[in-house]
Amino acid sequence: MGHEVVAEVWRGDFLESVHHGTVVATDASGTPTLEIGRPGDVAFPRSSNKPLQALAMLRSGLDLDGELLALACASHSGEDFHVEGALRILAAAGLGEDALRCTPDLPLGEEARAQHLARGLEAAPKYMNCSGKHAAMLATCVANGWSTGDYLDPTHPLQVATRETIEDVAGEPVAQVGVDGCGAPIFAISLTGLARAFGRLASAPEGTLEHRVAAAMNAYPQWVGGTGRDVTVLMDALPGVIAKDGAEGVYAVGLPSGEGVALKIADGSSRARAVVMVAVLKRLGVDVRKVEDLATVPVLGHGRTVGAVKPSLALAS
Repeated sequence: MGHEVVAEVWRGDFLESVHHGTVVATDASGTPTLEIGRPGDVAFPRSSNKPLQALAMLRSGLDLDGELLALACASHSGEDFHVEGALRILAAAGLGEDALRCTPDLPLGEEARAQHLARGLEAAPKYMNCSGKHAAMLATCVANGWSTGDYLDPTHPLQVATRETIEDVAGEPVAQVGVDGCGAPIFAISLTGLARAFGRLASAPEGTLEHRVAAAMNAYPQWVGGTGRDVTVLMDALPGVIAKDGAEGVYAVGLPSGEGVALKIADGSSRARAVVMVAVLKRLGVDVRKVEDLATVPVLGHGRTVGAVKPSLALAS
């Protein structure tokens, strides 16, 4: 209730379904410039929180850069280099994969999952899309002499520092604490706060920890997502942009101008997420020609394209 239609599902010339959602864009000061739906509502950002969690780790003394810092921000596809990267983070901290407390899982990426199963491998924490974040959390604990067995407890010093960092960059207090799919605490903020935080990271001055996170994501987008993933395609095509997808239809983007965008598809579907984001970026004046493939999603009939998921007319205009 109160969400607006942000995407339409067309099968031929027939409007078959719609997706409702909320979108907010903020300027460099963090003030909303575009509001569709209910931007003040509190939501769990899910994995869109990861760059903010990585910032909290750096603020707590984690020494990580480059592709491994990008991996700490990732919902990775579970490709071999992702898994090996998570193990490298652990090894540098003197830990093995048995220290991971994320949920055992198969690789997130379709191709990586198929290869995994063809090798006769089973689900394990290191293959879970959040293993890079968890490895970095454990490395942060080691750097501070904090306990590692309970690093997912919301009262653990790591999670307290994470909450404080999210509140700082979002410019608002955390409204709710839950448990994410990987077992880590998840902190709810408004979509406005999420957009504000991403704008601040993307435009942070060189030499700051915020810039360090953004620079890693910019330089290594394939480590944040994976082969063919829309978040990777978006960052690879748009210089200086940081982007992070999240479960339940969440997506957040930060622009080097300091503008931020956050959205949530109300029904939690992921299929309209990138479609809506590209439409919003276009409205903000971003040149999206290099990501036109993300502007629609094919609707299939008998194995061929018979329609598309498109931004709503109201959003597109």
